[in-house]
Parts: sequence; structure tokens; C-alpha cells
Amino acid sequence: WQDFMSGDWGWAQADIISKDADTHGSTFVPVILGSDKTTVSVATGQNDYYPLYASIGNVRNNVRRAHRNAVAVVAFLAMPKTTKEHADTPGFRNFRRQLFHSSLSFILKNLKPAMTKPEVARFGDGHYRRVVYGLGPYIADYEEQVLLACILRNWCAKCLSPRGNLDAINRNRTRAHADALIEEYDSGTLRFEYGLVGELVPFTNDFPRADIHELLAPDLLHQLIKGAYKDHLVDWVEKYLLQTHGKRQANIILDDIDRRIAAVPPFPGLRRFPQGRHFKQWTGDDSKALMKVYLPAIEG
Repeated sequence: WQDFMSGDWGWAQADIISKDADTHGSTFVPVILGSDKTTVSVATGQNDYYPLYASIGNVRNNVRRAHRNAVAVVAFLAMPKTTKEHADTPGFRNFRRQLFHSSLSFILKNLKPAMTKPEVARFGDGHYRRVVYGLGPYIADYEEQVLLACILRNWCAKCLSPRGNLDAINRNRTRAHADALIEEYDSGTLRFEYGLVGELVPFTNDFPRADIHELLAPDLLHQLIKGAYKDHLVDWVEKYLLQTHGKRQANIILDDIDRRIAAVPPFPGLRRFPQGRHFKQWTGDDSKALMKVYLPAIEG
């Protein structure tokens, strides 16, 4: 999408705020959040940082990608540590996860009054407008989606389908459904039947029109580009050749695929790989470039 507000979610939010007489006619400003734990240096000690990024959905993508300060670091989140004796205890794990949510709620609390009552803000074009803020998509990898959705690992943050049967038709996770489950069931049932950690309260519960299960955005890099393509398709092809033709013949076929990839002629939008796909670490750009030539190379 070139413009975030052209999506269905933005229109749905606009319909909601238009029904309130206090917010009717106001400009909706969705706050897009993202976080990623980062290790700056491994050799010089404990230099781990947990930055929280923020942007707004009213900015077009070409401006956001042009490094015009459309995305800003608004906070560094705490990373509590303890002794090895207590590090793996349920109590400390729940404390660490709830601290994450409580921190986000505290950081964003200044926006909460303007989520239900418009405030006047000056825009980049010099005009003043009545604006209503709202929590927008949260960009995170799967590990952080587990943390944000208050679920167990290997469960989906968007729906209730079990890992072993993703084709099963199940309802989507919602804030109202999670609250009803927590009210009805004990902690053990919540964990084993629904993958839900009932002791935790998502930060979105402190804000209006916010449902963390709806706001979690797909992780395009890890789930699609590196996940579905590299970790699934490429590895599946190698395992299939190995099982079908044996190790020696499979290596001959894989070498032939590499020669085809290396033989791709120069063309606008295509990247050349003189060594085929043999490099130590795949980046997101590597995977996206290889996706364009990998299937033709297999087809021959």
C-alpha cells in the first residue's frame, strides 16, 4: 500500500469515531508502533537495547522511506534480569512480560485523552485540525507477537487454530473473547486449550478501540520472505532432491540450479548471483532478489 489510510482498517476506524458526536468530523491519526530487541555489540559486554519505534498512518510510504523523521525512537524498554535460580520460574516470566505491557501503557498514556476527545494539532501543511488518536498496527516478529498477544509459543496470535491443524476452521482471537475465556476457565485450561496466558493484561486493554489481536501486523521478513521462501521452499526442494535422487545426484542437480541462477542475464530489477545461492547469511534483500529467479531456475 502506498497510503496506509486506504486500507479497510482505516475506514473501519473512521466509521467508529464518526458515530460519536464528540469525535465526528475529526481527523483520525493512527499511531503505528514497532519494537525489536537489538544487540549493539557482543564483544564489549552487555549492550542490549530494546527500542520502541513510533510513526503515524497519515504519512505516505514514500515519505516514511525517505528518512524524513517519519519514524522515531520514542523509548527504550526495560529488560529485567535476575539470578539463574529465578530466571525460569513462572513468576519471573510473568513479571517480565507484564512489565513490557505496563511500560507501553505508561509511555502512551499522554495520548489517551485525545483518543476520545479531539485536540487541535498543527499539521505539516501549516493548517490546524481537530485530531483523534488511536492505536494502529504493531510491527513485530513472531517472538514479540507472542509477548504482545499474551499467548504461548507455537500458538497463532491472530486465530485459535492449533499448530498441528492449520486448516481447521476456528474463530479469530479478539479482546472480548479472551476476556470471556479468562473469566470462565482456570489458568491450566487457558494454556493447554487456547494457548492463552490468563495472568497477563495486554497494554491495549487500557485504550479505547484497541484490540491487540487485530493490531498485530504480519512479519513480512521472517514469515513470508525468509519463512515461506527460504526456510520452507528452498529447504523443501533440497530435502526432496536428497530423498528422491540420493545425496550424490541431488548435489549434481543443486549445482545445476546454481549455474542457472548465475547465468541470469543483467536486467533492470534483477540482481545477479555469480556464485548461485551459496553465501553464508541470507539477508531480506538477498531473499527477495532470489525469489525472482529461483523458480525459473528450477523449471529450467
